[in-house]
Amino acid sequence: MYVCVCNRITDHEIRRAAEDGCHSMRQLGKELGVGQQCGRCTCMARDILREHRQSVDLDLLSALARPA
Repeated sequence: MYVCVCNRITDHEIRRAAEDGCHSMRQLGKELGVGQQCGRCTCMARDILREHRQSVDLDLLSALARPA
């Protein structure tokens, strides 16, 4: 789905950028241009970044909880 209509950026592209190391809206704006035009996409983009961060945190906790 398109998140940033102004720059034609999809949720998949935002998730890919998060996987590649984008952890803030500032970084996302520099990398993809999200939030640089009208700004309507910032809430959704921020939610996607948070969702990604939480999934990474849960994966890390699961890995640490496994017996060696």
